[in-house]
Amino acid sequence: MKDFFLRSVLIFSFAGFGLLLVNDLQAQRQQFEVACIAFYNVENLFDTINSPGIMDRDYTPEGRYRWTTEKYHDKLDKLADVISSLGTDISPIGAAVVGLAEVENRLVLEDLAAHPKLADRNYQIAHYDSPDFRGIDNALFYNPDLFEYISSRPIPFAMEREDGSFERTRDVLLVTGKLMGEKIHIMVNHWPSRRGGEEATRYKRVFGASLNRSVVDSLKKEDPMTKVIIMGDFNDDPVNHSIKETLMAIGDQDRMQPHHMYNPFYEPFRRGLGTNAWRDSWSLFDQIILSYGLVKERGDGWRYYKAEIYNERRLVQRTGRFAGYPFRSFAGGQYIGGYSDHFPVFVYLVRPVRN
Repeated sequence: MKDFFLRSVLIFSFAGFGLLLVNDLQAQRQQFEVACIAFYNVENLFDTINSPGIMDRDYTPEGRYRWTTEKYHDKLDKLADVISSLGTDISPIGAAVVGLAEVENRLVLEDLAAHPKLADRNYQIAHYDSPDFRGIDNALFYNPDLFEYISSRPIPFAMEREDGSFERTRDVLLVTGKLMGEKIHIMVNHWPSRRGGEEATRYKRVFGASLNRSVVDSLKKEDPMTKVIIMGDFNDDPVNHSIKETLMAIGDQDRMQPHHMYNPFYEPFRRGLGTNAWRDSWSLFDQIILSYGLVKERGDGWRYYKAEIYNERRLVQRTGRFAGYPFRSFAGGQYIGGYSDHFPVFVYLVRPVRN
């Protein structure tokens, strides 16, 4: 993988926005704007109300988890603390957009966005109710100072059965907007789990990859260098068929052809890093994947810089059965007061400062 920056990088802040001051062999102290793009599976962010037609009774005061207002607000506080920190090492204003998975409805999104730790971001919400039997959806927060919303729509995740009926789950959310003036498309995903076995359920995630791939191909017919970000909890690793073959997301920028996507989380996975753990084994299901135009940009537009897994110490379980895992909210049917069973991920995009 080629490093975009060949020499030292000095980070500083200007009016709250992140800037990179770069010294390399070809440019003398060139400045770059920075934007942070993030994704977080927040692990069952439910309100405390038993909603008709949704299997959410466990998340009520009388339910299995004894889900009270106090616990709900404790989880909101923890999630807001994490989201407020994403990307601030380089971009002090924080993430321009944050994809979210496992949110029950718009109410919990509004409560999270209004939390004191996030309120100054003025995050706006793109969200649609999906047909998931548990009632969990995908959503996107966007900072209107950085991202100008144009449109959004849910893309049905509907797999046809042999009898002609359809198996439906969480819709893919497609949002189009302008990131500080430049058009970009963002797709938020949460593909079906491996419950029942990885091999037996593989076709479901391959279907999800095909769905995303068809949207990317359609957008690229209009503009081969169009900029698309696919993010989500894919319940597959970077090396699995759905990601590597169907979505055609590779981990080597030098090998990229126009039909490829770029997966910056391939290398962290190869090094043994992950975003969630199960039975003492790490997986890297949470990824942000970029279209050719975001990697091979040769002008003054947005281009990929680097990716990170946000696995700060406070997000790690310290003791007990799940020591070393992400510090989750629930374990063994009990609320243990953590953040999520997934670590968030984010990427930085950069572009030359326009004079």
